[in-house]
Amino acid sequence: MNLALAYSRARVGVHAPEVRVEAHLGGGLPNFTLVGMPATAVRESRERVRAAIINAQLEFPQRRITVNLAPADLPKEGGRYDLAIALGLLAASGQLPLTALSEVELLGELALTGELKPVDGVLPAVLAAARAGRLLIVPAGNGAEAALAGEGRALVARTLLEVCAHLQGRKPLLPARAPEGPATPSYPDLADVRGQATARRALEVAAAGGHALLFIGPPGCGKTLLASRLPGLLPEPTEEEALETAAVHSVSGQGLDPAHWRQRPFRAPHHLASAVALTGGGGNPRPGEISLAHHGVLFLDELGEWSRYALDSLRQPLESGVVTVSRAARQVQFPARFQLVAAMNPCPCGWAGDPSGRCGCSAEAVARYRAGVSGPLLDRIDIQLAVPRLLPEQLRPEAPPGEPTATVRERVLAARARQMARAGVANAQLDQAGTERHCALATPERRLLERAIERLQLSARAVHRIQRVARTLADLEGAEHIGRAHVAEAIGYRLLDRRPVPGLG
Repeated sequence: MNLALAYSRARVGVHAPEVRVEAHLGGGLPNFTLVGMPATAVRESRERVRAAIINAQLEFPQRRITVNLAPADLPKEGGRYDLAIALGLLAASGQLPLTALSEVELLGELALTGELKPVDGVLPAVLAAARAGRLLIVPAGNGAEAALAGEGRALVARTLLEVCAHLQGRKPLLPARAPEGPATPSYPDLADVRGQATARRALEVAAAGGHALLFIGPPGCGKTLLASRLPGLLPEPTEEEALETAAVHSVSGQGLDPAHWRQRPFRAPHHLASAVALTGGGGNPRPGEISLAHHGVLFLDELGEWSRYALDSLRQPLESGVVTVSRAARQVQFPARFQLVAAMNPCPCGWAGDPSGRCGCSAEAVARYRAGVSGPLLDRIDIQLAVPRLLPEQLRPEAPPGEPTATVRERVLAARARQMARAGVANAQLDQAGTERHCALATPERRLLERAIERLQLSARAVHRIQRVARTLADLEGAEHIGRAHVAEAIGYRLLDRRPVPGLG
């Protein structure tokens, strides 16, 4: 028979749609035609496949070759189809059994020597192949990543000849094996943070309820140090969450570290990053920083220095947990359920409100600096507080350390368990109906909140976020109902809703 069918997987966002590689050998002068919307790298696979087959001491068919990558309207990119094309040609020319290709899917780029080179997006492809009831054969360099999908779902090979031997039943390929990594994730310890009792408290509240957080303070007061300790306070991700995060990193082009796939990501992009770098994009869209922080923490330092356009691109993903990248021909969705932590100086020089009086910024300069962060974005940040400069005695070597991460994390986990038992999600993810149901206030607490609404001119969004933070404060205390003290503390965290801002000029 002169026709063979092999299966492979494309990369579209974090999905891996099936690609049928149809190889046909016809009469006429030798020619190699590749169709099915192949990009340049895919068209060049003709030469890689030809050289790999010849150098593997196999026979390259001297026929009129047509290879179709179906579906034809799905763009194909990269060298991931090389292995499937090569095996399709070998099967069509009778060098491999046709039936063997129906039981496997193939992914891998071929070197001219016949060796298999790693490709990206392997984890989503393994999961999709398993749902289709087939094994996926991947390069040995992708074996550790493929094993994250579960045992027995992927086979690894180093060369084209090894795959041929497996399909001919002469020497079976070995299954992909999970990497050996640390038994538990390792995070920086909160005990390293000296002083800053109020900021530590806010960090604990943010971790317990999944709330967005903004630190405002002078340089060197510990804002970045505090933010980097947040992932260690969060509950361990479930296997489903860890796989979702790993799938995003798999398709990102930046690589996936299989040894640390269960560790919550902490992404800290530079303030010169563009909106596309944050949200994702490109001709063949790839995830941005907010998706790489999925089920983890996105830390934006120097918030006042960021492009306002870039920051405002976060507004919709903060609410929905997904980001949609639109192109003329298609749309791609990436998950983006991240926890935002930001830090900024109170003014361009960084010292507004400091007791030393060293700030020389004019009122106009301060207002212009803070105007770089839009009101709608600040409205979505649940906790905003000032972080003062450390006192000299707090910097002494003999100064007592703060509570370690392990101690604070116990309280966070207990509070998070109450939320999951009550609503199934963290407090920060409650919708409007869930907020009204689970964050209801008694009359005294409602009156206190209404006075704050009138005095601070709070938006409806800010009011709902105050209620959710108050619910988290109650959960940390193990209280069944939200009390007056919880509402008052939650209102106190809305620093930038106050006019003028105390202590910040």
